[in-house]
Amino acid sequence: MTSKAPDNQRIVITGVGLTAPNGNTLAEYRDALLSGRSGVQQYDIRYVGETLAGVCDFDELKYQKRRNVRRGTRAGSIGIYCANEAIADSGIDWENTDRERVGVYVGVTEHGNVETENEIYEIKQYDYDTSVWTHHHNPRTVANNPAGEITLNMGITGPHYTVGAACAAGNAGLIQAAQQLLLGECDVAIGGGVSESIRTFGIFAGFASQGALATHEDPTKASRPFDRDRNGIVVSEGGCLFIVERYSDAAARGAKIYGELVGYAMNSDASDFVLPNPKQQARCMRMALNRAGMNAGDIGIVSTHATATSSGDIQECTAVRDVFNGDGDTLINNTKSFIGHAMGAAGSLELAGNLPAFDDGVCHPTINVDNLDPECELAGLVLGEPRETKGVSTILSNSFGMLGINSAVVIKKM
Repeated sequence: MTSKAPDNQRIVITGVGLTAPNGNTLAEYRDALLSGRSGVQQYDIRYVGETLAGVCDFDELKYQKRRNVRRGTRAGSIGIYCANEAIADSGIDWENTDRERVGVYVGVTEHGNVETENEIYEIKQYDYDTSVWTHHHNPRTVANNPAGEITLNMGITGPHYTVGAACAAGNAGLIQAAQQLLLGECDVAIGGGVSESIRTFGIFAGFASQGALATHEDPTKASRPFDRDRNGIVVSEGGCLFIVERYSDAAARGAKIYGELVGYAMNSDASDFVLPNPKQQARCMRMALNRAGMNAGDIGIVSTHATATSSGDIQECTAVRDVFNGDGDTLINNTKSFIGHAMGAAGSLELAGNLPAFDDGVCHPTINVDNLDPECELAGLVLGEPRETKGVSTILSNSFGMLGINSAVVIKKM
């Protein structure tokens, strides 16, 4: 299937930079997904105590000085690491790139909670004397912080902003990058998502109060989407940023191309704060397919959002079943079973984990499904072990979030 759009209207991914709980490069991450290696571990967080989380171990000082790490945020450090890795991976001649024509679009679930909680904890030790409140607080907590820290670190003078899209944010950052390229606002776009969520006790406490925080005696088995005995979310940190370009520019410099963004969509449930709406999720997938000019049967892999909550997984499976009907050779997998829920980074990390299937023809599995919930049965669901195929040419990746925000992207092999 060849795109009918002119080359300067085609959007391609030419670089990937990431840190995940089970890998700090795409190669490491992909190896973990194919070998069944989880990144979930025991974790202690203030007030909540012992819990489970996906924790990243990237080198914060690879692209920053220690004083910059102290001044900035964890989300900023993740973004800086991922953006620099993505640029290096893309092969762009960065020293001679016009940085006024580079845009940075970073999706986040939330930002500022970590720093605010820490400052309140510290000020409490001083009887709430505001003179001890850090002067770094405001730049740390403004909504554009992660994207802004990237521009400061890399000398980028083009547009930047964060995209607040709950757990659909990783996809939203990529979509925004593509749209800004199509509008001519930039020539190189850095887009995707980051998350520092494990650094705030409020997220753990909030999920615990909902009865939605995962527990398990073996941390690596705690994140179990689709399993009958699943009991909640494993909160994780991480990030994945893509270098996105017009195909005409990428081809002119002989760039390596991971895939072409041929379809995308976002919509809203408008029905509940937290409970997903399968009708609107299905509509979002169909909108993305329509933009791509594809039918459901054209998709090789569907990357699910499923978080291992009792109702959320069932709602998404209902939507996927509605769209795909068990027809064709479409395979279905889930990445959160390996890394937990990386919130704002989830969509971009999950897409990245599947992109290598274009080269190796393998669909990574969903792990930790010992007893498949009958309400989560899907034709093509890959469980336990990787599935070799005759070739993968298209991927649809779902990412949904609280307050009923839905996203789907369709990537095609070139």
